[in-house]
Amino acid sequence: MHDVGKVAIPDNILLKPGKLSNDEMAVIRTHATIGERILADSSCELIQLGAQIAAGHHERWDGAGYPNGLKAEEIPIAARVVAVADVFDALTTRRPYKEPMPLALARDYLIENRGRQFDPACVEAFLSRWDEVVAIAAQTGPRLADIGPVLAPFILGAPGAPPDQDRAPETSPS
Repeated sequence: MHDVGKVAIPDNILLKPGKLSNDEMAVIRTHATIGERILADSSCELIQLGAQIAAGHHERWDGAGYPNGLKAEEIPIAARVVAVADVFDALTTRRPYKEPMPLALARDYLIENRGRQFDPACVEAFLSRWDEVVAIAAQTGPRLADIGPVLAPFILGAPGAPPDQDRAPETSPS
């Protein structure tokens, strides 16, 4: 549901096999706001949570994300959690514009970018369940829909959870 706004993005951009132009990146980046607008007016709390996630999953811990440049705990916790899982999924699955990255390299990417792109506590929570992530990847190939349940207790405020947190440019896969 976090990428529901991509329904408004033309396929020639979403499925482009090469690097996106600056104009194409600007179009892709609208999916976060579009997704939030699609989901925000629901009376269902879960769909409203989806709106927060859609709006915030490309925000960055260091404030350099989009669409609003939120920083650290300004980003809803659910969006911070989904950001980790979404980037891991993007790195480790085949896309029209790239081959999948080995799990170990994707893990290293998360570690290297905690405190910059990602909430450090969310990265630690993800890595604390690494054996389950590897098992899921071995069975089906990692997909956000499969990894999500591993992190669901963290999103929903289980003990140990911190208080309320497409495609990116070539230097920051997501």
